[in-house]
Amino acid sequence: MPQAVRYGEHGGVEVLELAEVPRPAPESGQVLVRVRAAGINPGEAKIRVGALADRWPSTFPSGQGSDLAGVVVELGADVEEIQAGDEVVGFVHTRSSHAEYVLVPAEHLVPKPDGLSWEVAGGLFVAGTTAYAAVRAVCPREGETIVVSGAAGGVGSLAVQLAKLTGATVIGIAGEANHEWLREHDIVPIAYGEGLEERLRELTGDQVHAFIDTYGEGYVELGLRLGVYPGRIDTVVDFAAAETYRVKTEGNLAGATAEVMRDLVALADKGLLDVPIAATYPLAEVQAAYRELEQGHTRGKIVLTF
Repeated sequence: MPQAVRYGEHGGVEVLELAEVPRPAPESGQVLVRVRAAGINPGEAKIRVGALADRWPSTFPSGQGSDLAGVVVELGADVEEIQAGDEVVGFVHTRSSHAEYVLVPAEHLVPKPDGLSWEVAGGLFVAGTTAYAAVRAVCPREGETIVVSGAAGGVGSLAVQLAKLTGATVIGIAGEANHEWLREHDIVPIAYGEGLEERLRELTGDQVHAFIDTYGEGYVELGLRLGVYPGRIDTVVDFAAAETYRVKTEGNLAGATAEVMRDLVALADKGLLDVPIAATYPLAEVQAAYRELEQGHTRGKIVLTF
């Protein structure tokens, strides 16, 4: 029988297990995808431990995962423009992509270009659409300066590149081990830690126009102290600060459309968007994959492969 990741209670990585499940059958408007790669994300870990239960409660036993890339194996009724055998990139909102077979609404799928690796395609949805929406929310313009925290993480590494495509000067806050990667992508690196605010003021001449926070832990407040208008600050993690200071929280849900995915896939396929893959793990090692994710400081995405 097909296998899928399941957990029966909130907890650490030890609650994750592989369960044998019936092969799903697509209903009208759905397709069945044989998954080849599926990204993992910090938000999934927070949901699993119960940290976001008020916002996103779990029903047990719960599946997991939104990102996916794979091959269409079966069509439900009323599905057009997709054929069995098509290679696709897509997403689900049912916490179910960490599985060998996944039911996906047809409108959540876009074609996978031949030149795009399975790992990149399978890890693109959550981080990519979050970064896309965050950049769109703060509206950087040519000649402006935008600062991004967590600039080498799964979301941050894409946000800095998408912001750079607008013509803005982009400053990425990251550990020194990631500074060369940022420079290679024409991003100005700056180290986090003591004295960051003063170093940013000196670097920018006190001219910061927009701020994207992908990390939390006080970066919203830093953006405000730097004089950024609240409507041009977006955080994808610090919801408490957003409520207090009325900054934006546009992320994955704001960008979760096939149109955005199509744009991201095209950019990655053309070499205009580098999606760094920090590590890949087979589905059977899902616990190990999340252990690495929860260590932090990974550059780019960790992806399950099938």
